[in-house]
Amino acid sequence: MVQRRPSLPRRRKRTAARPPQPPRALEITGLPMPLELRESARATRMTLRVDAGRGLVQVVVPVGVSESDARQFIGRHDGWLRARLAAMPPSLPFADGALLPYLGVEHLIRHDAALRGPTRIEDGALLVGGQPEHLARRVRDFLVAEARRELSERARAKAAAIGARVAAVTVRDTRSRWGSCSSTGRLSFSWRLILTPEAVLDYVVGHEVAHLREMNHSPRFWALCASLTAGMNPDVDRPRAWLKANGARLLRYG
Repeated sequence: MVQRRPSLPRRRKRTAARPPQPPRALEITGLPMPLELRESARATRMTLRVDAGRGLVQVVVPVGVSESDARQFIGRHDGWLRARLAAMPPSLPFADGALLPYLGVEHLIRHDAALRGPTRIEDGALLVGGQPEHLARRVRDFLVAEARRELSERARAKAAAIGARVAAVTVRDTRSRWGSCSSTGRLSFSWRLILTPEAVLDYVVGHEVAHLREMNHSPRFWALCASLTAGMNPDVDRPRAWLKANGARLLRYG
């Protein structure tokens, strides 16, 4: 989901124990995307990545690395960086007339200020009322609510099928993973899964529910995962490949 990353070990030991400074913008002439410089107390080397979700380039450095060193590091990887930026999908705002996938099926966003009732899908379109300045928020709220409903229902049904219990299901705008499962049975998912084909969403739910029984990625886990998604797509490699190929685009919506 985040394109990474050249790295370079530090050449000198850290001598200061000061806390990391807050992230700050770094101006690089000719770079077509904002760049953020972030210090990390855990970093042992400089790393560079393109964050499609936030629409920026981030360079992470150990505490104490100078801005000059960071600039030189970025310059040495200029070709890598510009190639990744050129390959990044365009921004896809929620706007009247835009196409939006719902469970992988394209729907036209249609705004009508006079429309009464909640945001809803009818006849292949996503109908949105209210003032134009609230359109994007209304679309996002609808998608988040739909994701919460769809993911919760599937997760609890799959958990019941293997005699497991889901403690809670939360939906967030995660940028580094599509789903997670805690040791206490709490499942968390990205709301952007509601944009994916149904088989992909179903696979991610099955993957996290399987972790309720197997908190690992052993052969037993993958067999259980496949059994929980067989009704949608018995080949778990296919939805995984879809996410790898399309994840950056999903993060550009909205």
